[in-house]
Amino acid sequence: MDRRSFLAGAFGIAAATPALAALSDNTAPDLRGTLDGGYPIASTANEDQVATIQEALNKASAEDREVVLPAGTFSVAELVLPRRTRLSGVSGSTRLIFSGGASMVTADGAEIVDIRDIVFDGAGQSLEDYVPALIHLSGCDGVNIENCVVTNSARGGIALDRSAGRVTRTVVNHVQDAGIRSIEARGLAIADNTVEDCGNGGILVHRWTAGEDGTIVSGNRVARIAASAGGTGQNGNGINVFRAHSVMVTNNRITDCAFTAVRANASNNVQITGNNCARTGEVGIYSEFAFEGAMIANNIIDGAATGISVANFREGGRLAVVSGNMIRNLTGKGPYPVNPPGFGIGIAIEADAAVTGNVIDGAPLFGIQAGWGPYLRDVTATANVIRNAPLGIAVSVVDGAGSAVISDNMIAGASKGAVVGMRWGDTATGDLALSGAGRYPQLLVERNRVS
Repeated sequence: MDRRSFLAGAFGIAAATPALAALSDNTAPDLRGTLDGGYPIASTANEDQVATIQEALNKASAEDREVVLPAGTFSVAELVLPRRTRLSGVSGSTRLIFSGGASMVTADGAEIVDIRDIVFDGAGQSLEDYVPALIHLSGCDGVNIENCVVTNSARGGIALDRSAGRVTRTVVNHVQDAGIRSIEARGLAIADNTVEDCGNGGILVHRWTAGEDGTIVSGNRVARIAASAGGTGQNGNGINVFRAHSVMVTNNRITDCAFTAVRANASNNVQITGNNCARTGEVGIYSEFAFEGAMIANNIIDGAATGISVANFREGGRLAVVSGNMIRNLTGKGPYPVNPPGFGIGIAIEADAAVTGNVIDGAPLFGIQAGWGPYLRDVTATANVIRNAPLGIAVSVVDGAGSAVISDNMIAGASKGAVVGMRWGDTATGDLALSGAGRYPQLLVERNRVS
């Protein structure tokens, strides 16, 4: 059969089949169920188009359909997303610019908030004090913010309260507060985003009251996070988990944070694994205050004042595994004056914890610090490699300090001792790796290789 006969036969089948024939009148089928061309939404930044876009969103919500914006620039303010919002644009070419007002985009109690391929530009315009970000969603299910850009905000970028869903493949930059902030999440994933140049925090997972959260923060790039509001750790963190239990922070690239790459405060069962952290101003990875359960494993920390700190047994901080991390190029110089013993510690640990299989190369003060004063209980430090720390492992021997096992570590270049007992910030013993450990029945120091 020749090509002409084949095509004639094919069109004959189409004409004879009602379902196919219906598509033969040159009318494009509405395959996506969208609302776009029927609304006169002109792309000009000089005229506020919020009323037109709002009308389209409201009608689409009632009909359970999508609004698709064309390429261009649209001036909006105080846009309120309805119960079932599906809004998309042309990637990199559809731009909503904030024209000023109380808020830019908000939603409260929506069932679906599906936003894709749109640039949200705050234009540096002020927001009301009660509005935390350019996009503020409260009590929303079915959140999907994907492949968007959120930029130039006088407050935060994206703020989610009591919401569920995901924020993925989105760029948030040049915001004065936090890039992406969640409070009281109900099943949230923050994945594969780029969060840069933020004034007070990168990605925040917080709760008003401590409780199960389960947010997954994975595969993000976080860079250049400042602490414009000051403080000694509440700001300036790449990823900050506060009172949120069972949060996973995995496989993120975090650089140039004023304070901490990953900071977990009062968060039980936090998992901080596989992150690559560089040039951190304070502690690379921090689990602090009243927590039970921290898994800190297989991270790289290159450049920080202190590498990893699992602290505050006095406040109830306990139960941790610190394993397989590589820590190098510590500076010992932090962003604020610090009490003894100071910055410059590879790994600091206090209670009910195993520190094993880590490599620490170049700690200005201690390679590992086990306990602080009486705040030491049931700690093991085994099979670690510590190089070029003046004091390899510092272990508390004050009255009331608990038990520690220090064994099978490789310690090289420790000019002030491989394993040394400490009374608070003062050296209290000689090198226990060589002799004298028997005076402290709560300690087991054995089989460490010192060179």
